[in-house]
Amino acid sequence: MKSFNPKPWFMPQAVIVIGTYDADGTPNAMNAAWAGTWDNDKIVISLGNHQTTVNLGNNPEFTVAFATADTVVSADYVGIVSGRKQKDKVARTGWTVEKATEVNAPVFTDFPMTFECRVEKKIDESATGCYVVAKIVNIVVDEKYLAEDGKPDLGKMRLITFDPVHMGYLEIGKRVGNAFADGKKLK
Repeated sequence: MKSFNPKPWFMPQAVIVIGTYDADGTPNAMNAAWAGTWDNDKIVISLGNHQTTVNLGNNPEFTVAFATADTVVSADYVGIVSGRKQKDKVARTGWTVEKATEVNAPVFTDFPMTFECRVEKKIDESATGCYVVAKIVNIVVDEKYLAEDGKPDLGKMRLITFDPVHMGYLEIGKRVGNAFADGKKLK
């Protein structure tokens, strides 16, 4: 085994696109990878000092879309271009934008699944950023990504994960087991 110094190599890392509105109502988006589940109906996101952070200070509601192999170029773009410098960056992606049904935030319909969220608290808030804990108030899924049981089919979505080791994106692959079931073989 080879040893490495500590790095943020926690894997897999969902590639999410956070949607907010600027103060003038312009849709804004940023790519983030440092996020995860906080509880059954909550998420946590590590945010630096971005236009999104400013927007959340003005309006604590936002959306989280999950990037796919089909959206990798535009999702990467909103991560490398600042909303402070490029006011029309969402328009440049070509995404279709709708207002969320449960929160005051944009939904980018080019993504298969979107969480509508509301900030519950910020942790360690400073000039350089914070951790945002948010309640998921609604989940919207494009019907073409539903399984026969009516629930989201993650296999159809072609979701991507961030590779922090080689700075790339990988498409999440095939099902290899059954949670809460396969381990019973060792009982």
